[in-house]
Amino acid sequence: MMLSSFFLWLLLFSSLFSHAFTGTYGVNYGRIADNLPPPESVVTLLKAAKIKNIRIYDADHQVLRAFKGSGIEIVVGLGNEFLKDMSVGEDRAMSWVKENVQQFLPETKICGIAVGNEILGGTDMELWEVLLPAAKNVYNALSKLGLAKDVQVSSPHSEAVFANSFPPSSCTFKEDVLPYMKPLLQFFSQIGTPFFINAYPFLAYKNDPQHIDLNYALFLKNPGIYDAKTKLHYSNMFEAQVDAAYAALEKVGFDKMDVIVSETGWASHGDDNEAGATIKNARTYNGNLRKRLLKKKGTPYRPKKVVKAYVFALFNENLKPGSTSERNFGLFKADGSIAYDIGFTGLVPSSATSSFLSFKGIGSSFMMAFTSFAAFLFVAL
Repeated sequence: MMLSSFFLWLLLFSSLFSHAFTGTYGVNYGRIADNLPPPESVVTLLKAAKIKNIRIYDADHQVLRAFKGSGIEIVVGLGNEFLKDMSVGEDRAMSWVKENVQQFLPETKICGIAVGNEILGGTDMELWEVLLPAAKNVYNALSKLGLAKDVQVSSPHSEAVFANSFPPSSCTFKEDVLPYMKPLLQFFSQIGTPFFINAYPFLAYKNDPQHIDLNYALFLKNPGIYDAKTKLHYSNMFEAQVDAAYAALEKVGFDKMDVIVSETGWASHGDDNEAGATIKNARTYNGNLRKRLLKKKGTPYRPKKVVKAYVFALFNENLKPGSTSERNFGLFKADGSIAYDIGFTGLVPSSATSSFLSFKGIGSSFMMAFTSFAAFLFVAL
């Protein structure tokens, strides 16, 4: 009896700490556009760049089929529009998981489900109410299907969940967010899920260019900031934002929880009132961020917890609403060429502007040959 209890405990323990992010550098593959390369070409692009972790914002079957056998780990998204439905009953979550996750495993390496995106701190209070029950129902469906140890359930947050974040040690969750955040954190703590935060030094700088040192935001040489409470020095805003999240978690009793950056990036073009949105700054931020992540180091406040982040985004997305910057976060242009050089190789030379058209009508046999040839030809990092 004692032995069987021990093995049950061991099974539970191992299932709690599944890892949905085996490297340190991932990319968000957004697709709000009408001019992107087909997913098969995207697989070629990612392999050439040695990018092994991606996040999509839905569970598109064409994408999931294209990534079959690629070895690239994918976090799929359960859109905000589905949360109310998922929170009502486990049977609906079960149907969604079977249709959008189970049938593609294990050939397509779906390693996580992001339940909603930037819910808490947002404007739709109804979604605040249903986030936790939706996440629980999705997790329970995975558990019943024997997939919970391989597919992590999470929910990315925006900086809007924080009341303040400067200096990092002073960061706290907003009072109105706490009644929803604490039970969510308790659940994620039980199942071994990290805290996912969308952290953008670009947005902070854009909103207050008079008081924020651009070099501090871009990982360039600068005086940095000093946190008097922790006696720590920060030479860049990215690490300060990560440690601010750690400080907020610690204050509500979750000091052991890891933080993963689910989105970060820099726009290469923007409107006249969007300070800092230039190709030069985007190249500097994303190039330095990549170097920083590849060092596999921690932060000043959590030196032993290796920083991991998903960059936003793989492509410029021409149909995204909002300001011009929203459509210009891509590391790559829609034709598959690089938006700027941080060491990646594009599908076509960066000077090309219309080569993408050839991707639309490629036959499957040629595509297979192209993929094999490209994997051999491209210079990877």
